[in-house]
Amino acid sequence: MTIRALRTAFNGLLAAGLAGLALCAGASAAASPLLGAKCDAGEASDPGTGRRFFLDYPCDLKPGEKVVFVLLLHGAGSSGEWVRQYFPATKYKERYRLVIATPTAAGGGPTPVRMWLADADDRYLRDIADMVVGAVGRRNIRGFWLAGHSQGGLTANRIVCDDYFRGKVDGWLSLSGGRIGSAPLNPEFFRGLSLKGFPPGAGPPGGAPGIAVTPACDLNFIFETGEHEILSLPQTSPWADRYACLPKRREPDVVDDQPGLVDGGPKSGPPNLAQGTTARPGTAQVYLYPGCRGGRLIADVERLDKGHTEGLEPRITEKIVQLMVAAPGGKLNKE
Repeated sequence: MTIRALRTAFNGLLAAGLAGLALCAGASAAASPLLGAKCDAGEASDPGTGRRFFLDYPCDLKPGEKVVFVLLLHGAGSSGEWVRQYFPATKYKERYRLVIATPTAAGGGPTPVRMWLADADDRYLRDIADMVVGAVGRRNIRGFWLAGHSQGGLTANRIVCDDYFRGKVDGWLSLSGGRIGSAPLNPEFFRGLSLKGFPPGAGPPGGAPGIAVTPACDLNFIFETGEHEILSLPQTSPWADRYACLPKRREPDVVDDQPGLVDGGPKSGPPNLAQGTTARPGTAQVYLYPGCRGGRLIADVERLDKGHTEGLEPRITEKIVQLMVAAPGGKLNKE
């Protein structure tokens, strides 16, 4: 084929909306860009609100391929850009076939701290889910997880069993965002903080910083925390009791020799271990509740010598992703 013919064919594929030709040996043409966004830190726009969000997905995603969809929410005072680095699951999107949407709260609510609020953000989050499910195809989403750090985790707790999400979401990943069966926060966590509670619509009714409420729908659940931000990790779980799980079992520790990608940044005054200090390597303890009814996944992850804001290290991030993709799912296939 001549160079001119190749160029003509390539332009024709672009006009058809394909991402491009995969020229590597053994590769096939990529699918259309999801929602017009490139596959690495791409940005898509919600036409309902005009707001944008990050979208990451496998660059070799093929039509009809099965994926796990993660809607990842930042905490109070943070942003989508930061939480993508805090929990860098995007690094594993090709290996584990992940589609990850990471939005940013609107801000401008009753406090000067940007946070997720029902009136300002719930429609936006539903729109994002509708857009991604529509682009990927509900039959192709074998698992849908709401994940959130801090107040983002409690926002997931607030919405996961509402009328919209309860029939779609298969799991909740709480990244220091409250545990089902409370793991009380270290009192030092609040030292120097002006915001010690949530305004209406920022958390689940009956919840508070670090305190989740029991969901009213069936879910897989992973709780991840830093050792210093809680008083202690409970030995039991009411969520595991719900599914008649066996007593929790400690898995092999996950040892990281590389630090996370972000932390809370420089602070004035003495270090506060509960709030978090500098990102650094470390060890995480992983606990599973085996034998749960229906194969339900319930797990606790405690990162030793860490607080609230040190980004997750690469190996423990991958371990959590492995748990998520192995969990039972498919609510969207039944809705």
